[in-house]
Amino acid sequence: MKPLVYKKAARVRTQATPERKKLHITKGDVVQVIRGEDKGKRGTVLRVFPKTGRVVVEGINLAKRHRKATQTTEAGIVTFPAPMDHSKVMLIDPKTDAPTRVRRRKDADGTLERIAVKSGESIPRKR
Repeated sequence: MKPLVYKKAARVRTQATPERKKLHITKGDVVQVIRGEDKGKRGTVLRVFPKTGRVVVEGINLAKRHRKATQTTEAGIVTFPAPMDHSKVMLIDPKTDAPTRVRRRKDADGTLERIAVKSGESIPRKR
């Protein structure tokens, strides 16, 4: 008779990568928060995470971390802007200086151009 051998089931170690979301916001844009405790505040986008659909806005959604001292840094409480969902911010229209939705249009050379819905003004990308 053969001895019983218990084998572990093979585990899947990698998760499927999420689809990249098409965001209406890029790094350097001026946006206004439309929902949450920072509603009405404006700031500049510092980072964009297309895989998760989140953005980091300067001075908004501030979080605190208690950091341990290392050889290079002191111990203390560090305040930094945490990522928030891109649906909670709206782009500022350059003409009317008000928050607006964004429409896309293809130029003659094939590049996508962002257009403010309220004024029809083109919104340049700051790179």
